[in-house]
Amino acid sequence: MMRKLVAEGLGTALLLIGVGGSGIMGQTLAGGNIAIALLANAIATGCMLYVIITTLGPISGAHFNPAVTLAFWLRGEISTRPALGYVAVQIAGGVLGVWATHAMFDLPILQASTTLHRTGIAQWWSEGVATFGLLFVIFGGLKSRPDAVPTLVALYITGAYWFTSSTSFANPAVTIARGFSDTFAGIYPGHIAAFIVVQLVTVPLAHLILTRLFRD
Repeated sequence: MMRKLVAEGLGTALLLIGVGGSGIMGQTLAGGNIAIALLANAIATGCMLYVIITTLGPISGAHFNPAVTLAFWLRGEISTRPALGYVAVQIAGGVLGVWATHAMFDLPILQASTTLHRTGIAQWWSEGVATFGLLFVIFGGLKSRPDAVPTLVALYITGAYWFTSSTSFANPAVTIARGFSDTFAGIYPGHIAAFIVVQLVTVPLAHLILTRLFRD
C-alpha cells in the first residue's frame, strides 16, 4: 500500500510540474500570444500524462485524480480506506508539485492565484463535460484496449485544453493545487469549490452511464 501511495503522490506532483512549468515557460516565451502559451501547456501536459500513466500505472493504477479514484470506488475496484489515502496523497502531491515548479523558475514558493476568469455557468458546465469525457476515455479504453489507456488519456487532455472553455481541469487535486500558483495555470481560490463540486457530481452520473455502455 505504501508503494501505491508514493506512486499516486509522486505522479500527481509530476503532473502539476508538467502543467505549471509549461504554463510558465509558455507564457514567458510566447510574447503575449496566449494561443501559443496554451498550445505549449497542452502538449507538455499530455506528454507528462503519458509518461506517468505508463510508468506508475502498474503500481497504483495511475489515478492521480480524486474524481477517478471516486469512480473506481463506485465500481467496487478500490475499497474506502485506500481510496481516502489516494485522495490525500494526490492533493498533497499536487501542491508539492506546484511548489517545486515555483522553485525551478525562481518564483516565490508560496503564492495564491489571482486569475479571476475561471468561473460562471459556462466554465462549470465545461468542467462537467471534461470530467465525463475523461472517465469515458479511461473506462472505454480499459474495456477495449487497456494497453492504449496512457495514450488515450494523454490525447484526450491535450485536446480538451482546446475544446473546453475551462481548459479541462477535470481533477479536484489539480484544481486545488493550481489555486496555489499565481501563474498562467492558476485559478482564483474563491472559484475552486464550484469546480470541484461539478467534477465530483459528474462522477456518479458518468458511472451510471458508462457501466451500462461498457458492460460485458
